[in-house]
Amino acid sequence: MVYFLAVGGALANALTTIFQRLGLKDAPAEHSLRFSLIAYAMRRKVWLLGCLFLISGFLFQASALHFGRLTIVQPIATLELPFLVAILAFWFHQRISWVEWGGAIAATLGLATFLALAVPTGGNRVPGLAAWGIAAAALLGGTALTLALAQFGPPTWRAAMFGSAAAIMFAVTAAMIKQVTSDFHPHWYTFLTHWYVYAMVVTGLTAVFLAQSAYHAGPVTASQTSLVIVDPLVSMTIGLALFGDKIHTAGARGPFEVMALVALFAGACVVSTAPLIAHIKSEEPPSDGLSPLAARAPVTAAGTPGRTPARNGGAAPDRAPAFGGRIAGAKRRRRPDAAQTL
Repeated sequence: MVYFLAVGGALANALTTIFQRLGLKDAPAEHSLRFSLIAYAMRRKVWLLGCLFLISGFLFQASALHFGRLTIVQPIATLELPFLVAILAFWFHQRISWVEWGGAIAATLGLATFLALAVPTGGNRVPGLAAWGIAAAALLGGTALTLALAQFGPPTWRAAMFGSAAAIMFAVTAAMIKQVTSDFHPHWYTFLTHWYVYAMVVTGLTAVFLAQSAYHAGPVTASQTSLVIVDPLVSMTIGLALFGDKIHTAGARGPFEVMALVALFAGACVVSTAPLIAHIKSEEPPSDGLSPLAARAPVTAAGTPGRTPARNGGAAPDRAPAFGGRIAGAKRRRRPDAAQTL
């Protein structure tokens, strides 16, 4: 059941990304990182549908953490990226290269191999205030260090450091969710008297803010790579140190587990840095309102991607439809002079 819930959360997060990006695909560029962007998005039904999947993903994750361990649930969250590849390929008929497919397969197999070899157990310890104090000092110190490093260097480095800081906060938020769900009480309202409920809200909002800062600081490929690597590693460390998770590393298991994690993170990095996935994960709409695929596609006099005369007088082949074309296709046919794609 824990695996089912964790995989369901990863799928819900992938659908959240797609539907919320569809809702923001026509947003003016000047709304970036402004509250007006949320006001614009709330008027789009497809964005609100993404919010429903966002809530579903949170419930899946919370349920998985209630019954399972951080060392299982958080690494499975990286399946969001392979799910994105599969949805874009089979639902939106996007052209996915063997590089993206190879990264998705490597990430999935690496995760499955690690979980099969590690066989995580334990995780039933409820950490006390003293243990949380020590862990908080270390985690906040790591966050402060990455934020300090984010103040210098090129945009790629700054985005990676902001992404690392956000990943640490996301891992702390997951640990807080684990703490909250481990302390259920027959009277539900009593959870409002516990400090970690409010800490969960603060760390969650801080993580979202730092993620937005990472997207704004530089290439989304840099920030996304940091997120998919640092978040699971920090979550596993918290699980082992605070909640008593145990993984089996005796004999040949240890080296093979390391190789499996390397395959997982390498595959996730390949997928997250693919141009199509990177654009979808970005929270900032492109200034011209077009996706990289649409920007490369020729536009006919009717305003839709199609054939253009080649240099030798022939016709160039049609390009693949841009992401979101299936949903917005009817609208474009009614108004061919105002075609819009993600």
